[in-house]
Amino acid sequence: MANFYTDNPALKHHLNHPLMQKIVALKERDYTDAEKFDYAPRDFEDAMDNFDKVLEIVGEICGTTIADNAESVDHQGASCADGRAIYADGTVENLDVCRKAGLMGMSMPRRFGGLNFPITPYIMAADIVSRADTGFENLWGLQDCAETLYEFGSEEQRAKYIPRVCEGETMSMDLTEPDAGSDLQSVMLKATQKEDGTWVLNGVKRFITNGDSDIHLVLARSEEGTKDGRGLSMFIYDKRNGGVTVRRIENKMGIKGSPTCELVYKNAPAELCGSRRMGLIKYVMALMNGARLGIAAQSVGVSELAYREAKQYAEERRQFGKAIIEFPAVSEMLAIMKAKLDASRSLLYECARAVDMYKVYEDIARERKLTDEERAEMKKYSRKADALTPMAKGMGSEYCNQNAYDCIQIHGGSGFMKDYACERIYRDARITSIYEGTTQLQVVAAIRHVTTGTYANLIEEYAAEGFSGNLAPLAEKLKSMTEDYLKAVEKVTAANNQAYLDFMARRLVEMAGGIIMSYLMLMDAKTTESFTASATVYTNLVQAEVAKHCDFINNFNVEELAAYGVK
Repeated sequence: MANFYTDNPALKHHLNHPLMQKIVALKERDYTDAEKFDYAPRDFEDAMDNFDKVLEIVGEICGTTIADNAESVDHQGASCADGRAIYADGTVENLDVCRKAGLMGMSMPRRFGGLNFPITPYIMAADIVSRADTGFENLWGLQDCAETLYEFGSEEQRAKYIPRVCEGETMSMDLTEPDAGSDLQSVMLKATQKEDGTWVLNGVKRFITNGDSDIHLVLARSEEGTKDGRGLSMFIYDKRNGGVTVRRIENKMGIKGSPTCELVYKNAPAELCGSRRMGLIKYVMALMNGARLGIAAQSVGVSELAYREAKQYAEERRQFGKAIIEFPAVSEMLAIMKAKLDASRSLLYECARAVDMYKVYEDIARERKLTDEERAEMKKYSRKADALTPMAKGMGSEYCNQNAYDCIQIHGGSGFMKDYACERIYRDARITSIYEGTTQLQVVAAIRHVTTGTYANLIEEYAAEGFSGNLAPLAEKLKSMTEDYLKAVEKVTAANNQAYLDFMARRLVEMAGGIIMSYLMLMDAKTTESFTASATVYTNLVQAEVAKHCDFINNFNVEELAAYGVK
């Protein structure tokens, strides 16, 4: 019986990172929950055993039910009838199995019926689910919206809605509109407060993932006469109250099991979540950061599946009297696929741990005043998470697409046929670099961490770990690459030209990301020897990319921007 957790040693490697001991102790408030809940862990070892057992259940469900249903779900897809979204039969089964296994509301506190998991093992579950069925991760993973409800909703709203999520009800975040895609400050869905103080919503939302969910977080314009982000608030809409219909479900290239809906709001009753005017400025930013980490996990899961499908085919397919994996051209492709997978996963969990650290301190701050040391640590990890999230989403999704492309290439003509999973993988992968902010928008979010030195400081921190033996030559390469990267940053920023900086931003962010991921790979190889090959392959790959980007920057004249249509 397939188990997508136990068959992947990389997951346990990342789960057992040294920082987890502090994360879990903080999350469990030094294990005081054990006094109130008989299933709460008594100590760190007990907590880790809990994570391990739950992830093994996730792995088993994914390796059997969800993976087995993936093809039929892709063929049947979601449909729309009488203003409602209808899941594919396999999706209904998947959700039912996950509910019965208690895999909803994983990161929510126990007092609301959750498992009180840190973000890291929850993201690990998302990684596993994505490998089984990329589209299903969108439904299961939207339970993460409960995190935003927990952070910004009232205690009454938490008690009202979060237990329902933990019991298995689904969520969605209704942000995008026909005339407001990435530019969310243009949202015009109208929120009107009635005389009795209650709110109703009117308008249209489009491209809403799982748009017919049970509980919606909705961005709407609450302030009459406004046109920017300062007039937007966040609302909670409960499907039980009616007022929202599904006008259509998009006919998509991939992730067909996940209904992407156009919604019509007609005097739909809703509750204000948090404070007025803070919907976009604060709440959606938090919501999107969580979503982007989720897409980074989804990307890693797809990369894992693409690599495994390609490797299995290369081992079985024989040409000219031998398996095609024995041809250097194919073995090189597989090695690069594995290196990109391992590097993006290392970055994913480095980011997840940073998110865990600052979020747990934020939660503690709701209970008591933080010490100066705790507040400083919270700020440190908040800055780190802010820097690594767009990088993990941007580069991880690009690698995911590249691995899906190479998976088909290794299959050759067979990969173009629907007889093999790689064709579905290729279609499913494509969206990862688009939704929850395109790769280009992730670069916009990341470039300030280039110019302010956040990435340079992280690189310095990682380099200080020290590497010996067969890792030492790789560390020397990274030292040289870092020098070239810093010179490139200096050259671009010294020009004091915003258009020039924007034009070079992608190259600078990719260089920083490649160097950071290479160091993370070296740290992985330092403790687990099996990562050494990927560390070597990836560092060599990054060395070539850094050289290419530096060469472009060094030989580029600002006057040439006009040729690219940049003004």
